[in-house]
Amino acid sequence: MHKLLTDEPGKKMLLLGNEAIARGAIEAGVALAAAYPGTPSSEISLNFFQMSQESDLYFEYSVNEKVSLEVAAAAANSGIRSMCIMKHVGLNVAADPLMTLAYVGVKGGLVILVADDPSMFSSQNEQDSRYYAKLSGIAMLEPSTIQEAKEMTIQAFELSEQLEEPVLLRTTTRINHSTSAVTLGKLTSPKTKGKFTRNPMRYVTVPVVSRQLHVRLLENLAKAEELANNSPFNSLEGNGKWGILCNGVSYTYVADAIQDLKIKDEVTLFHLGFSHPLPRQMLIAFLATCDRVLIVEEGEPVIEEAVKAIAQEQKQILAIGGKGDKLFSRLGEFNPALVRKTIAHWFGVKDRLPPNESPPAPDNLPPRPPTLCAGCSHRATFHAVKKAADDLDVIYPTDIGCYTLGMLPPLGMADFLICMGSSTGTSAGFSKSLDKKVVTFCGDSTFFHSAMAGLVNAVFNKHNFTLIILDNGTTAMTGHQPHPGVDMEKLGLSGFGRIDIEEVVKALGVGHLSVIHPFKLRKSVESLKEAFAFDGVSVVISREICTLYGKSLKLPKRRPFYVSEKCTNHKDCIDQLGCPAFFIKKGRVKIDPIRCTGCALCAQVCPENAIRPLKAS
Repeated sequence: MHKLLTDEPGKKMLLLGNEAIARGAIEAGVALAAAYPGTPSSEISLNFFQMSQESDLYFEYSVNEKVSLEVAAAAANSGIRSMCIMKHVGLNVAADPLMTLAYVGVKGGLVILVADDPSMFSSQNEQDSRYYAKLSGIAMLEPSTIQEAKEMTIQAFELSEQLEEPVLLRTTTRINHSTSAVTLGKLTSPKTKGKFTRNPMRYVTVPVVSRQLHVRLLENLAKAEELANNSPFNSLEGNGKWGILCNGVSYTYVADAIQDLKIKDEVTLFHLGFSHPLPRQMLIAFLATCDRVLIVEEGEPVIEEAVKAIAQEQKQILAIGGKGDKLFSRLGEFNPALVRKTIAHWFGVKDRLPPNESPPAPDNLPPRPPTLCAGCSHRATFHAVKKAADDLDVIYPTDIGCYTLGMLPPLGMADFLICMGSSTGTSAGFSKSLDKKVVTFCGDSTFFHSAMAGLVNAVFNKHNFTLIILDNGTTAMTGHQPHPGVDMEKLGLSGFGRIDIEEVVKALGVGHLSVIHPFKLRKSVESLKEAFAFDGVSVVISREICTLYGKSLKLPKRRPFYVSEKCTNHKDCIDQLGCPAFFIKKGRVKIDPIRCTGCALCAQVCPENAIRPLKAS
């Protein structure tokens, strides 16, 4: 039995933040969940996927975040509790249905989990999703601890049904990926079938309907503000004249700083958990008791600007700080030492603790940039592309996935990237604007997510570029989640369809299509040259299973390789491929047999044929 299905109320369990959120949804009786995987939210959907195999929960990995929200919205308007999970940039994709769904509302609870990524550990930007709550006009909750993440998830469903609106549950990486003891609650059996009552004047958003629904949304927002003013997730601690207002994980840093600086008697701490709409009356009362206020919030000055506006309207004259010189930055994550230092500076107290509580990193460690795995088929594809395009002037737009690491030397296979699916759209623009050959890359999951639309556009408008679809049989970057092209029977699961990328590309009318197996280097180079020579849109599907996914499926292992005495130490294998299975020992090239997967790419690159497979033991 999945551990999150343990029905022992009161039991303590060590859980990742994402596991606690998934458990909270199960305790709330969620019946349907949909997601597109994205770090730092991926473990929530993974746990739902696993639990759906042994419970009444319906879960799906949708083709993208927009579709996942549409699926959840329909279920919620049929009266069943639903959840939609994504990372912050995924909410951009889902923004179209979100804005109008706020007008339409819901009948059953709908919680939209959005995981922000301050410091961009695995993202192309560090946008602040709190603006989406303000933009859409829906309520938002922000947990500060792992236990609170579970409890807030439960309350988010209750709040959604009370307001008849979707609710945003916003987390950040530090909440998603921290671990803590969590007290389990009672499991609730989900209501899996609902009822939809036809009412076009509520559910069909033509202008005459939407004008009335906008009025309803603003009325609900006013109700939400009343609830925020009385929410247990918004609380005051202490009664000092120094005010500190914080949200999310910043609360734990502030609480520690108050203890470390020994200023508990001087501080009133405002812990903001129900953060949109802001609890205006609570804030007015809070400001009236303070001589000086510091806002501690990661990301943008969302709370700071609102609090300053409230103070101005109330003619309350006091110093309010947050972002600024010698205060907090809009960049990156906070940490306990930074928060303590800034609080000490703002309130003029002495910080007696060292500025950095983390032990210094040894200065003799070599840099370790991220790299494609040993035996990754993307490395083989990139090398083949370089060989095929050797005499061409090429630009390489790319997309989001493991293969984005192709930007690094020695491969250098990425020149432009803005968002998921942008490979095909940007390639169209480059092909019209430059006298260069345009060769672009996208993964199989990314193709289904949003790159396919750009390919349709390119065929219709007769653009001229080559798209290489890196089909490694899974959504590799976020942990091997399925997508519409995955053979689910290999995972022991039935009841799923499968979409053949090759057949889709043919159906779109692409003028030149070929399939390569990138570890067959010579044949791959020949096929790529033909594709590059084609005038118009050409597609090459590079088909080879992800090496780590293959291991998880227990596919047969290939023999690892070694460097024989024939090697003249020219190092072409390292300089051209950069495979992490290679290392240098006493000035000589070696291959780690444990890391080597036996892909044989290096053996095909070596001019002396000095790289040979180990003999079978």
